Amino acid sequence: MLKTEFENNILTAYIDGEIDHDTAAKIRTRIDGAAQSLKPKVLYLDFSGVSFMDSSGIGLVMGRYRQMKLIGGMLRVTNIPDRMYRIFAMSGIEGLGVLR
Repeated sequence: MLKTEFENNILTAYIDGEIDHDTAAKIRTRIDGAAQSLKPKVLYLDFSGVSFMDSSGIGLVMGRYRQMKLIGGMLRVTNIPDRMYRIFAMSGIEGLGVLR
């Protein structure tokens, strides 16, 4: 479901599987715990392994964006599958500058 790596002050969270209401809460808890203890300058959310996402995925990204701002870091969302990119575009999240 989630694998994290921390190197050079960058925390990367590799999300795997589905992001829905139930899984988003578990993912959020693990990412938030790692970010609070490690205080990375950049948090990358890697969506390459995500097979399904509902609006909970947008909430997951928005919450991590706020968290990183609070600790003085940045958020980047990477490797969004083409079939999910539309959800991100429609949400207006592109305006945050987090998509790469």
